[in-house]
Amino acid sequence: MGIVAGIDSSGAGTTVVVCDADSGAVLRQSHAPHPAQGAEDAGTLTEIDPEAWLLSLGEAARSGMLEGVQAIGVSGQQHGLLALDAGGALVRPALLRNDKRAQIQAADLTEELGGKAGWAAAVGSVPQAAYPVAKLRWLAQHEPAAAGRIAEVLLPHDWLVWQLMGRPQRRTTDRGEASGTGYWSAATGQYRTDIVERALGHAVGLPEVLAPAQPAGRTPEGLLISAGTGDNMAAALGLGVGPGDAVVSLGAAGTVFAVHHQALNDPSGTITSFADATGHHLPMLHTRNAVRVLRGTADLLGTDLAGLSELALRSTPGSYGLVLLPYLEGERTPDLPHTAGTLTGLRRESMKPEHLARAAFEGMLCGLADALDMLRGRGVEVRRIFLLGPAGDLPAVRSLAPALLGAQIVIPPPAEYAALGAARQAAWALAVAEGKGSPEQPPYWQQAEYAVVDAGPDDGAIGHSVRQQFVAVREQTHPGAFGG
Repeated sequence: MGIVAGIDSSGAGTTVVVCDADSGAVLRQSHAPHPAQGAEDAGTLTEIDPEAWLLSLGEAARSGMLEGVQAIGVSGQQHGLLALDAGGALVRPALLRNDKRAQIQAADLTEELGGKAGWAAAVGSVPQAAYPVAKLRWLAQHEPAAAGRIAEVLLPHDWLVWQLMGRPQRRTTDRGEASGTGYWSAATGQYRTDIVERALGHAVGLPEVLAPAQPAGRTPEGLLISAGTGDNMAAALGLGVGPGDAVVSLGAAGTVFAVHHQALNDPSGTITSFADATGHHLPMLHTRNAVRVLRGTADLLGTDLAGLSELALRSTPGSYGLVLLPYLEGERTPDLPHTAGTLTGLRRESMKPEHLARAAFEGMLCGLADALDMLRGRGVEVRRIFLLGPAGDLPAVRSLAPALLGAQIVIPPPAEYAALGAARQAAWALAVAEGKGSPEQPPYWQQAEYAVVDAGPDDGAIGHSVRQQFVAVREQTHPGAFGG
């Protein structure tokens, strides 16, 4: 029996899972926070000494955690930037993905390369403040001395893999992580080094992009290290999603992505064309508003999310004519950054807590359905939708989602899916290295017992009616928001 480990280095800490390489059964797991960082810091920290990641990993891997392990995979937070000098030393602390200081630089770069359509054609994405390409421009403008010393650029998982292998001369990354930089194209599989030079002002070394099952190398002790990947890509691998599957992550904001056979070029820049960790692609969209809509409505009604769900189920489809456009923080899908939410359809008979509660759930889900429809409109097949996040357990979400999202709903149990995906990748690389696996297909791992919710016999018509009501109000309030 082979044993593999997956390491997920997130914003808050390090999770290690050790799995049976053949079945995926979790043998043991552990977690350790990054030192001198509490949970309250995880969402606000914008830069860090990455040595903290190694200390956290050492703590998570103590007490024989990695005993018997033959291969390791690493998942890291996307969009971070580690800038090295010619000797391989960091020129400054790592910049994390939630660093928003490069907003102006992202906008400037967008205009310099032909706007959103130009960037979508070049690399499949439009610069955002989080992306390494924007961070490089920010460094060039705000820390020119440090920027001038930059000789090589790595991403968080790249750096961790390099450290685990004893800092060899060769540096590597994978398709998934590279596709989130702003200077590598998932469509062509090539770097745009001219974009790096445009952003920073000079050329730098970039890590070799490995194929999904290609190992990065070995540790000094001989453990195989797989290519690694970004956290979203690792989570998709850990969930076991494939073509025909979409994932909707319900946080305060929403993330929607699906597995597709090719990269998408979206001239509007709404769809970002990421690569996944298996050789496919992960076209992705974001909404600024998901569970924050529910929490805001619950606060207004003096209840919590469970109470809001109970209220919503007392109402009827269509919320007695109430429609909530859920754009409380502006919106990215559609592109309405400066708008606000809208509540319409108020009549005396509709002014009841249960109708407002249901309008909140319908509005949130219709907003996510708009994002899914953008993918479907580009030929992406969506047969199943995996709902991630605690809000997926709310009875109102389970009741409404199949009709409004238009597909079977799968609700996975809580698990460390990014770390599991990293472990599955390690098992894949190990199998290929031993001549027992295919480089084209990751190993099959038995999935956990997922809750599955199918649409009822009348849900298609009900969902269509509610969506029509929502779209009519959206188009009246924001005509042409989706280019129509």
